[in-house]
Amino acid sequence: MMKPDIHKEHEWLTRLVGEWSYEHECSMGPDKPRETFAGTETVRAIGDAWIMAEGTGEMPGGGTAQTVLTLGYEPENKRYVGTWFGSMMTRLWVYEAKIEEPFRRLALHSDGPSFSGDGSIASYKDVIEILSDDHRTFTSYMLDAGGSWQEFMTGHYRRWK
Repeated sequence: MMKPDIHKEHEWLTRLVGEWSYEHECSMGPDKPRETFAGTETVRAIGDAWIMAEGTGEMPGGGTAQTVLTLGYEPENKRYVGTWFGSMMTRLWVYEAKIEEPFRRLALHSDGPSFSGDGSIASYKDVIEILSDDHRTFTSYMLDAGGSWQEFMTGHYRRWK
C-alpha cells in the first residue's frame, strides 16, 4: 500500500479540520455599502495529506450557496495546491499557495474574471490566517491596475466542534 511522506506543511492543514460557523463582510462595488452574510463549513481530512472544506451559507443579495475547497501540499514542488468552486458560478478556481507567515497564514493565488464585467482576467489572492485553534480568517484580495492588492471580502470562522 502506498503511503505519502507527511511533512509539517500537511500537519498545518489539519489545524483547519472541524465544524466552523462564519460571517463574511464584502464590498459589492464602489460607493456601495459592505454586505454581510453567514454560514457553516465542515472541513475534513482526506488521508493525511489533503483537506476538503464544504460550506453552505447565505449569498450577498439573497439566496444560498454551496462551496468546496480542497488543499494539499506537494513536497516535491515545495508548494501548496488546491481548488475552489461554488454553486453560484461555473468557474473552477485553481490555487497555487504559499505560507506568507510561517505556519500561520497561507496565501492562495489564482486568476479569474475581473469585477469589470468586460471579460478580462484578474489576479486574486485568498488568505487563510489562523488566529487561534478556534478562530481563523479568510480574506480575499484582487490585484489592481497599479499592482496593489485590494481587499474586497473578509470572513471570520469560529470552530464549534
